[in-house]
Amino acid sequence: MPGSGAATHQSGHTTLRSGHTSSQSGHTSRQSGHASLRSGQASPRSGEATLKGDAPVVRAEGLPPWLDPVAHAARTVEPLQLSRFLPPENGTGRQSAVLVLFGEGERGPELLLMERAGSLRSHAGQPSFPGGSLDPEDGDPRTEGPLRAALREAEEETGLDPRGVQLFGVLPRLFIPVSDFVVTPVLGWWHTPTPVGVVDPNETARVFTVPVSDLTDPANRATAVHPSGHHGPAFLVESALVWGFTAGVIDRILHFAGWERPWDRGRQVPLDWRA
Repeated sequence: MPGSGAATHQSGHTTLRSGHTSSQSGHTSRQSGHASLRSGQASPRSGEATLKGDAPVVRAEGLPPWLDPVAHAARTVEPLQLSRFLPPENGTGRQSAVLVLFGEGERGPELLLMERAGSLRSHAGQPSFPGGSLDPEDGDPRTEGPLRAALREAEEETGLDPRGVQLFGVLPRLFIPVSDFVVTPVLGWWHTPTPVGVVDPNETARVFTVPVSDLTDPANRATAVHPSGHHGPAFLVESALVWGFTAGVIDRILHFAGWERPWDRGRQVPLDWRA
C-alpha cells in the first residue's frame, strides 16, 4: 500500500520495552532489487492463519511478551486516535488492507516494509507496508476479507510464506483521500521467517526490514511537510524516507504501545509535489 495519507500527531514518552525473546533462525533477506476484529465486525475462529481453506483468524495467544502492548493497543485504540481521515460514511472508497508485520532480527524487533517502484503512476518510490485492494475472492470486507487480502498481497509482493505469520490484531479502518483507499491495517507476528525480496520489479523496488529501535530513535524522526500544507510524521531509516499513511500508522503504534521516545517535532523534511 502507498504511504500517502496522514495520521494525527500526539506526544508520547516511554522507551521500547525490554524482555525481547530470542531471534528466530532462518531470517529474511534484508534487502532485495486481538483476539477479534474491531467492533461491528465478526470475530474469527481460533487457529493458524492460512490463505487456503478456512478463513484466516486473529489470535493474540503465544506472542512474544514485547508484542503484548501492541496487541493491547489493537484491542483498545479508537479510530480518531489513529487519524482524522476516516472512511466516508456513505460506504464509498476502495477497500484494501495492509500487513503490519513484526519479526525479530539480529537487532531485535523489526518491521517489514517495501519500496514501490519508481515507474508506478501513483505513490512511486514510496516506502509502504505490503498490501493492496481486496479481491472478490478475499471475502467480506467487514470480516475475513482484509485478513486474506493482507496475507495474499504480502505474499505476492514480497514472496513471504503466510504460514509463518500469526495475525494478532486489526486496527480501525482508515482513509487515504488522495487515492480513495479505505485501508484496514492487519497486525502480524512473523514467528517463522522466510526469505523475502522483490517479486515483480514493475511494482516493487526493494523489500527490507527496519529495526523498531531505529524507528524509536529520535535522530531518525522528523515532520514531513508537503507543499499542499500537510504535516505528518516521518522516519529516515534504511536509506528511505517513510512518510504519509505508513509513517502515520507506525507513529501511532509506537505511541500507544508505549515505545515512543521524545523527538524534535520542529525538525522538518520538505516534500515536493511529486510525492
